[in-house]
Amino acid sequence: MPRPPSPHPYSDPSAFERLLVLLATLIRYPGVGGFTYDEAAAQTHDALLEVQHYLQKVANELGLALPQYSTHTLRKDLVTLRRYGVLNQRMYRWGYYVGTGAMNLEELRIILQAARSQAQAQGDPQTRQVCRQLEKRLRGLDLELQGQLFYPVRSHLNRTIVYSDPEEMMAKGQYRHTLFHCIGDVETAIVQGQPIQLHRLADPFGTAGVGRIQVYPLQLIYSEPAWYLLFEHLPNQHLEIERVDRFGDNVQRLEVNQREIALQHQRLQVAQKLLQDGWGLYLGTPQQQQLELAGQGKLVEVKVRFFEPVDAFILEGDRRHPTQKLRKGQHDGKRFVDFRVRLPERSLSEFCRWVNRFMHHAKFLTPEYLAKQHQENALKLVRLYAE
Repeated sequence: MPRPPSPHPYSDPSAFERLLVLLATLIRYPGVGGFTYDEAAAQTHDALLEVQHYLQKVANELGLALPQYSTHTLRKDLVTLRRYGVLNQRMYRWGYYVGTGAMNLEELRIILQAARSQAQAQGDPQTRQVCRQLEKRLRGLDLELQGQLFYPVRSHLNRTIVYSDPEEMMAKGQYRHTLFHCIGDVETAIVQGQPIQLHRLADPFGTAGVGRIQVYPLQLIYSEPAWYLLFEHLPNQHLEIERVDRFGDNVQRLEVNQREIALQHQRLQVAQKLLQDGWGLYLGTPQQQQLELAGQGKLVEVKVRFFEPVDAFILEGDRRHPTQKLRKGQHDGKRFVDFRVRLPERSLSEFCRWVNRFMHHAKFLTPEYLAKQHQENALKLVRLYAE
């Protein structure tokens, strides 16, 4: 005689209701149940106690009288959610969340506004597409919140000076044959550690040359006023940053030396250290870079005196550079501030261009050759206006 079928574990209405409330809890409070202590046993117990607390909180919000279930019962419910793919088959050491729903409402609002600003001001085509999809899906939620979800509380005003969105180029008849048309391939190569071949179209400063180069792409960077690509040359590991629109619309994958994401991240950190120590985006020649990374690069101490009224603005910048020192002073009743900084030689031209922004309110004091160069440039400007 066949055995009667066993009842489903959640055929009891109270068990089914508990599972649904648990699912609602993970949706409303993503990250609930994160570990607190180092000891594994204490971590597990603490995490489930937090889930237990929020389970009761959500039940009360829904007007449900839910019994105080044990952490052992909740553990079985979490196993069930894994079995049906609601939770993934992995550790949730830093808290549970459903699918990709890792944000609460306030976090979603902040991230969405940041993305919209990047999409609009920096012309990021991928972000624009994502924002359009999200705004379509979340339109009902924005209406419920009376427009608060999409209101641009924060914004970036720095705009890119070149076309970066292929859809916008097509709509305006401005196809430029630049790397922006293949930017998805570049992003894939970055996360896969895939070397690629690019074609450099322009070299306005005459330092890099044009033609084909083989590189590991490491990161896309927005720095006023354009998007840049940070990459590492295959032959000599030289790190360089170049504007995206100076490359052609062709990316060729190289089926050699694909590397792990950990090594990609390691090389990215090296480049970020060079950016931190320098001033601007120029990372130097291969020889300069090798000496600097070996701790043998020469640092130049530069001292610039800024006069009023820009002295107040200079004093506001506490974190322009890690080595900077500021000293206030006064001469003949007029205020000034001395700005001292130690920079690698590769960064001096970019630093000088920054100082030039302040025109006659800035004067180089040291080194002497930069002071002389600054004075000569000022005289050239006078002659230019005289002509």
